[in-house]
Amino acid sequence: MSSAPSRGLPLAGVLRLGRPSDIWFKPALSVVAAVAPPNLVLLAIGRLDLAMYTMAGSLCALYAHNRPYAARSRVLAWVVLGMTAGLAIALVAAALTTNAVVLVTVGALLAAAQKTLCDATRIGPPGNVVPAFVTSAALFVPQTLGQVPAHVGLALATGAWAWLIGMAPGLLRPHGPERRATAHALTAAAAYTEAHSTSQSPTRTTSQSPSRTTSQSPTRTTSQSPTHATDADHAHAKARAAAAAAVQAAWQSLLSPGGRSATRRALERLVVRAEVALSAPADSDPTRLRMWARELRGAGGVPGVDDLPGEADELLGTDLELATPARPLRSRLAPLAPFAVRTALGCALAGYASLALGVGRPSWALVTAASLYQANLALTWSRAVQRVVGNLVGVLVFAAVAPLAHLHQAALVLCCLAFNFGAEALISRNYWLGSVCVTPMALLVTEFARFQDSGQLITERVVDTLVGALVGFVAAVAVTNRRAGDRLEQALTAVERSREDAARLLTERQPAPRALDSARRGLATALVDLRATADAASGEWWGRALPQEGVVAAERAGHRTLAATVRRQGLLPDRRTNTTTEGVRP
Repeated sequence: MSSAPSRGLPLAGVLRLGRPSDIWFKPALSVVAAVAPPNLVLLAIGRLDLAMYTMAGSLCALYAHNRPYAARSRVLAWVVLGMTAGLAIALVAAALTTNAVVLVTVGALLAAAQKTLCDATRIGPPGNVVPAFVTSAALFVPQTLGQVPAHVGLALATGAWAWLIGMAPGLLRPHGPERRATAHALTAAAAYTEAHSTSQSPTRTTSQSPSRTTSQSPTRTTSQSPTHATDADHAHAKARAAAAAAVQAAWQSLLSPGGRSATRRALERLVVRAEVALSAPADSDPTRLRMWARELRGAGGVPGVDDLPGEADELLGTDLELATPARPLRSRLAPLAPFAVRTALGCALAGYASLALGVGRPSWALVTAASLYQANLALTWSRAVQRVVGNLVGVLVFAAVAPLAHLHQAALVLCCLAFNFGAEALISRNYWLGSVCVTPMALLVTEFARFQDSGQLITERVVDTLVGALVGFVAAVAVTNRRAGDRLEQALTAVERSREDAARLLTERQPAPRALDSARRGLATALVDLRATADAASGEWWGRALPQEGVVAAERAGHRTLAATVRRQGLLPDRRTNTTTEGVRP
């Protein structure tokens, strides 16, 4: 049985507020700590006109907060280099030409490259939006070639400061990100076990036949409330998906580069408990899962757990799948071609439309289009609605705050810092809510060089938002990912072929160790590709129905075969050893 992709324009739930992120305060505080010192220095020396270049580096502090510190150091370094490279290209282009059409074209190509690289490297939020915002704005700032090195140097210097801000918490809690990821997995698993219990206890009415009243052989008619069943099933499925995502994120954190310390091994044992809750929710205790999660969020050691008598094959297979090294970057770029084309075309057309309407800031239309493009068209539509609503409310906030900000440049800087904090504090609840703070912040930044007419700024922002969202979404509809279904079928075939190869080797009395190891690695890689391909294909319109149940069945069978190969090779991870060291409580 197959399920068809969504073919409508969903509105229900697009603006609904979710729970704040577990670490909402970390990017919020980090960006303030990274932006404030450079801006205050520029204020003191009377050069706030240089703030755009310092903010290019400071905004790198928004990235990689969910990654362990060993991985974070590398990711942040690449983000700083990537941000600076994009800024340098934009500044050189601005110095070489003032032709707005050429500059919009350069901005669209840069936005497409940023989108593709951020998606291929799975950089995480805020993704390509911040680099697109920086480079598109820099394209339209008057510039000479002689000024470019100094301005790029400012971005590099503040980028180094942002790197230090991002790494500083590791001095106090070196395993903080892994602990939070594990705690989130345990909490999500507890929520799933509770949702499972609800879905297995529907409202029933029971009647007994009057002719047979003995307790041994009653005749019962059971009716179930359709509304109750639908709500419970929906909550069950939603909780299952959230828990699976949280467990996967925890494994990715624990299996990232870094030493295999005793603390990490203890955290792995807790993630296994979350996996067990997903596999057997009826036999799991949500209260205990939540208790472990609370202890992990505290300052004490990692709670110890009793040995499990065994692990389900599918869960072990998932562990091994996540441990498989990532594919080379080149192989991850090819499936992203439709998104690169969408971004380039949408940003270019949005910028051209803004120019045709006589709006003085086509960069706003360009960055609005760049911010829309998500993994599929359904999510892109939702983001378009959120962006428009957030920006329209945001200009109203700017209109209210502008008189205060115009009192003094110091008030302008403080207002921007407040909106920086608010944007990161709120955006995890819903993108539109964060945009309510991003919009006035972006408008105030344009006034660092000189105060401007608020009415004109508001008008241009509203027009560019509507133009960018409309034209950008039309471009997304025009450039469909029509090969998504073909790639999913190919991924399913690859998984089945790899699974059969591994299963055939398992039937042999003494399979060649190298052949079995190669088959195991091939199957793990195929499963990683299948999940990535299924996620990309889901939500694309005008495509044929996707074999969702086939994907689930293939993953389960593949995980069990992976586990069998590992057991045959004697590579089963040793999770039965309780290690007592500093930071790990027995």
